[in-house]
Amino acid sequence: MATATTTPVRTFTPAQVQRYSRHIIMPQVGSIGQRKLMDASALVVGAGGLGSPLAMYLAAAGVGKLGIVDFDIVEITNLQRQLLHNTADIGRPKVDSAADTINGINPEVDVVKIPVHLNSSNVMDIIKDYDFVIDGTDNFPTRYMINDAAVLSGKPVIHGSIFMFEGQATTFLPGQGCYRCLYPAPPPPGMVPSCSEAGVLGVLPGIIGSTMAIETIKLVLGIGKPLVNRLLMFDALDMDSRTVKIRRDPECPICGDNPTINELIDYEAFCGVPAIEPS
Repeated sequence: MATATTTPVRTFTPAQVQRYSRHIIMPQVGSIGQRKLMDASALVVGAGGLGSPLAMYLAAAGVGKLGIVDFDIVEITNLQRQLLHNTADIGRPKVDSAADTINGINPEVDVVKIPVHLNSSNVMDIIKDYDFVIDGTDNFPTRYMINDAAVLSGKPVIHGSIFMFEGQATTFLPGQGCYRCLYPAPPPPGMVPSCSEAGVLGVLPGIIGSTMAIETIKLVLGIGKPLVNRLLMFDALDMDSRTVKIRRDPECPICGDNPTINELIDYEAFCGVPAIEPS
């Protein structure tokens, strides 16, 4: 008679008990929740302003596997807001300096460096190995592509965006709406300037990126009320925030009742702009 096999329970080392003690003593986390964090994996798309705080806080929290997608190199203009990198990293691939910083915070985190330009030919193969997809990009073609790939793969997406003094964050769960429900079509080319054109307050990505990290941790632990069907809008000048309700669109072409998008498309053509992430 065959006997059922069980997965052995992760045992904390004394050093791990000390490192995560402030989580373990919280009833909402505890040892069970900390094990969930250590067994979780997240794909961070963009090692820039948003990717910096969220990757650092997820690493500190003990998330076991972090994939870092970025094809860019560190430039001096990045250092005003991208805390994964420092002056000595100028000229290095961002994934390399990001991995060094993350493992400097927590050497137990498995950092997977993915120094590629995410596109329709590779995104499905990359995201399949992760529980959560975190969109810290700054261009519309990549945002729509991440959304569509996540919907087709049944992956949750934690999304954030920043512009000058304003930021937004939300969470999309499979079957409960997506980025296309919020923004059915991209803005006309040239209407929304990039950070390199309009600028961004250096500390703003820290606020929005940290919010994205909180959202990810809540999803891993299954606690609290994530920003599902809600959009958090933050204004740093007025130090004001508000949350607006959003909903799944039954007519959405990819997550609606009768989807018409069943595979990835040409997102640069769809948005009318190249998928380039300026430093």
